[in-house]
Formats: sequence, C-alpha cells, structure tokens
Amino acid sequence: MDIKFPDVGEGITEGTIVKWLVKEGEDIKADQAVAEIETDKAIVEIPSSKAGKITRLNGKVGDVIKVGSILAALALPGEAAAPPVKPPEVRPEVKPEKPEVRVPEVEIPEVRAPEKAAGRVLATPSTRRLARELGADITKVTGTGPGGRVMDEDVRKFMEAPAKPPEVKPPEAAVGEIKLPEERIQITGIRKTIGERMVQSFFTAPHVFSMDEADVTELVRLREKEKKIAEERGIKLTYLPFIVKAVIIGLKQHPYLNASMDSKKNEIILKHYYNIGIAVDTPEGLIVPVIKNADRKSILEIAGEMQKLSEEARSRKIKLPDLKGNTFTITNIGSIGGLFSTPIINLPDVAILGVHRIRDMPVVIEGEIKIRKILPLVLSFDHRVLDGAQAARFMNTLKDHLEDPDLLLLDVV
Repeated sequence: MDIKFPDVGEGITEGTIVKWLVKEGEDIKADQAVAEIETDKAIVEIPSSKAGKITRLNGKVGDVIKVGSILAALALPGEAAAPPVKPPEVRPEVKPEKPEVRVPEVEIPEVRAPEKAAGRVLATPSTRRLARELGADITKVTGTGPGGRVMDEDVRKFMEAPAKPPEVKPPEAAVGEIKLPEERIQITGIRKTIGERMVQSFFTAPHVFSMDEADVTELVRLREKEKKIAEERGIKLTYLPFIVKAVIIGLKQHPYLNASMDSKKNEIILKHYYNIGIAVDTPEGLIVPVIKNADRKSILEIAGEMQKLSEEARSRKIKLPDLKGNTFTITNIGSIGGLFSTPIINLPDVAILGVHRIRDMPVVIEGEIKIRKILPLVLSFDHRVLDGAQAARFMNTLKDHLEDPDLLLLDVV
C-alpha cells in the first residue's frame, strides 16, 4: 500500500518534507502521522489510513513533493514487503577488433595562390583613376581578377557596400576587482505565496486608501484597567480585540466592506457573517489566522483566541481551517512602529485596515491644547466595490467606537 501526499485544500499543489515521524521497518498504527509537510500556509502532519510496517520512505528532509505523490510504502499485516528491485546489470560493450589498415603516405605538392606584392595593389591605371574619382581606398578593396587584381566592378561594389560600424570590445574586468559580500536566498514557501497573492491583489483590485486618526485616550485607560483581569485568566489583552469589536460594528452598519467580488458573474457578495483575519508577523512571512464568528465573541474571548492562533502561526502548527474564510482583515503595524502605511487587500476581501502606533499628540479641545493618545488608521479598499464616501463613513463609525469605548461594551450597533 502507498501512503500519498493528499490534497489538503486551498489550492495547495506541493509541499516540502520538514520531518519524518517514522523510520523504515517501523510498525505503525492506523491514523498515525508519518511525516510533517510544509505547505505555503502551515505545517501539516500526513497520517496513514491503515496500520502496517513502513517498508520505504520516498524523499529526504527538504525535498519538494507534489500532491498525489507517494510519501511512503506500507506493508499491511500478513503482507510481505516487496523485495527491492535491482537495476539490470550493465556489462561493458566489447567491440570486435578490426585489422589495422595502413595507408601509404603520399607527398602532395603544396599549391600556393599568387601573393600580392608587399604594399602594392594589382590594378590598371583606369581602375585606380575610378577609385580616386569615387573616393575609394583601393588598398581596402578585395580584388576578384586574376592574381587578386582589383577590377572596376570591385571598386563599385566596395563603394555600394554599407560601412561597418567600428568594433567595440567589451571592457575587460579590472585586475584585482573587489567582490562585494552578497547572499542569494531562494524564494519558496510562504514568501513565494505572499508575493504571488500580493501581485494578484494589486493588479486585480484598484486600491484606494482612506487615512484618519482616532483619539483613543479613553480606550488606553480602559485597556489599562481591564488587562489585570485578563492576566488573571492567562490572556494578554492588547488593543486589537477592542479594534476588532469596533470594526464589526462598522461592518454591520456599512455591509459593502464585509464583501467579496465575483468578477466572472459581475456580482458583489455581501456576507452576513464576520470572520476577521489578523495578520501575524512570523519569521517566514505574514500569516493571517481567522477569528470565526467574531461578532458572537466577547473582547476577552477574541483576545484569548487571537493569542492562541498567533502562537500557532509563529510555530507553524496552525491548522488550515484557521487560515481561510476571512471576510475582513486587520494588519497591526503599530506593534512594530511606523506612522502610516498602505496595506494591500487580502483577497477575497474588499478592504483591509492598517492599525499604527499610538502616540502622544497635541490636540485642540474647546480652545485648549491638550496631549491625547492618537491612533493613525489606514483603510485600503477595492474601488470596484466601494466609493470614497462609503469608506469615510465606515472610518467615522470606527472612530466613534474607539474614541468612546463604552459603546463597545454595550455593543451598540
């Protein structure tokens, strides 16, 4: 029986062998994992559907294997392992000896073409006069007459021929040239997939960007107050769960942002469920775990699930179902730094929200300058589906709920 690399969905066509979990000759149980395969989304364990003895492993760690290819051979109980097939013996070809035939050497007299006199061109006075009249350098004309004599026709052909451009020789490498330190890294796995999808998104959806700032001074106070309760439950409470809640309220009020575009049918698909993707920075690149039905979860539940999915994404242990089904995506650049950015839409979504670093900024309130906590926000949206006015209204709703976090706790829609 053969254990094959199955179709794990999401359009995955190949994977890389990360680790063998069994050895040749080892007895395994049904549903026991035999290998870890890295796809462009996660590392998945490939199980055997039946019990038996591993007789052969195909490939080594680092090899790329296609979906449907054989990973390992399994001998079922009571079934003898097929003996290895020996390659046919190749014998060296023996060629029959041929009798040596000697050909008598015959000395052939050397025939030389008549040479031009050094510095002298064979041509008649009339031909030389023709060359002078036409402005031809007779010393460069190839003669076709007897003994290499230059004929009148040779002069005319020489003048009719297009002038050859001067030969340019490539510059020779400098002696003792200094080699600068460089490193080439093959683009594979997640990095390759990110590049392909970003190109697809950018050249498919006409991107427009809406930028604004929210005064989150009250949100900062609320988070400082509630994070102690979260820590007691083993949850790290960041600002993102509050932002997720505010986003969902905005999506419910402005449904065209919670949608996708069916270009083939020329239809906009409005989605009445709220699966929020959260971009996670990993050593291999961005991975976007999805919080399913986020509208039905509390802020602490969202924080706990976000923490769990982020850890699994960074360790590449996240399951494929947790990476699909997104309806809207949030990318948090502020945890690293930066004032503004223009994120690329995570297809099939029609919008993505970039969240940046909260900073202390002077703000005029009722004629007085006060220092407030300001959060920069950037919304990238698909102009095929949304207009700037819709995007601005969504941003206003988002700002209202971030600036007055009591609305989040009440879940006012």
